Amino acid sequence: MNKLALYCRIGFEKELAAEISEKAGDLGIYGFARVAENSGYVIFECYQENEADRLAQEIPFQQLIFARQMIVVSDLLTALPPDDRIRPIIAQYQQHNDNLNLKLSTELWVETADTNEAKALSTFCRKFTVPLRQQLKKCGFLNFREVNGNGVTLHILFLANDSCYVGYSYNNNHAPHFMGIPRLKFPSDAPSRSTLKLEEAILTFLGEKEEKQRMNDQVKAVDLGACPGGWTYQLVKRGMFVYAVDHGKIAPSLMETGRVDHCPEDGFKFQPPKRTKIDWLVCDMVEQPARITALMTKWLIHAWCKETIFNLKLPMKKRYQEVRSCLQKLSDDLNKQGLTHRIQAKHLFHDREEITVHVLITSVYRQKSEG
Repeated sequence: MNKLALYCRIGFEKELAAEISEKAGDLGIYGFARVAENSGYVIFECYQENEADRLAQEIPFQQLIFARQMIVVSDLLTALPPDDRIRPIIAQYQQHNDNLNLKLSTELWVETADTNEAKALSTFCRKFTVPLRQQLKKCGFLNFREVNGNGVTLHILFLANDSCYVGYSYNNNHAPHFMGIPRLKFPSDAPSRSTLKLEEAILTFLGEKEEKQRMNDQVKAVDLGACPGGWTYQLVKRGMFVYAVDHGKIAPSLMETGRVDHCPEDGFKFQPPKRTKIDWLVCDMVEQPARITALMTKWLIHAWCKETIFNLKLPMKKRYQEVRSCLQKLSDDLNKQGLTHRIQAKHLFHDREEITVHVLITSVYRQKSEG
């Protein structure tokens, strides 16, 4: 198994290919990416055997921006016999088990790419999962009880009902969701569907424990470009008091909570009230990514907030290069000001032509310069 299969949103295969090629090169591992436009996945083939497994363990999955999932796979199985698709699949796992110890497997996901064409396979995949799981257990797979994130998940990526990639991912370094997609329910009382973007971002970047510690009724936040309140809704839901900055109207249901102060101002000119401690800044304004990056940097450098989640709307071309440029500029500027920080970025399921970024200031290690 010398290949990685990585899932993504359709139309972003080239960005993902550029990203995984760069990350692999940083580890001294080389190969080439096979890209089919609008396929919803990328295959990265390593030149050396077993290096795909190394990538699956050593590239922190959370650092991949455009990947929804990362799995090690064998060569594509084709022309699977309709009356016995299971035998060739199990043979693949048995062939590689001695080197990889795949019997430490805890779960099986029979998946497709997230495309309209592939969705026609969903019913087949659900039905196929049951007998395949039963046979895998008989052969000694899927019987491992996970301890502290150890173990692997077995993946079957079907491209058609007679062709699939057979593979696995490491439970401590993968997306913990089927097809890499968190299934979130739209709250009926939320002002807009954009609320799901922030909910997914919090789930992805913080996790349940950190969320409770850093998002609660003792916290104040600012939402730039808040109208009609989709992101403000998520903050209020967690008990925060929110300064909602936008010339437009905020949903009356949010104003009635008593936890929102509507500030009808320009998000680029707004400054937090004096002697008011702001913990969080969120921003979903439609603007050039470089300009949004500069605005977020300003808030962090001036210590107007300690933590931020924001979206970068991507250009039509050179999207990966634009992302890299913005994130590098942000990090460099914070370093110059002596601000130790953590940056995470992800093309979330609920994002479209944008990525979501999370920045946390962890410490100040020298005096900030003025301005």
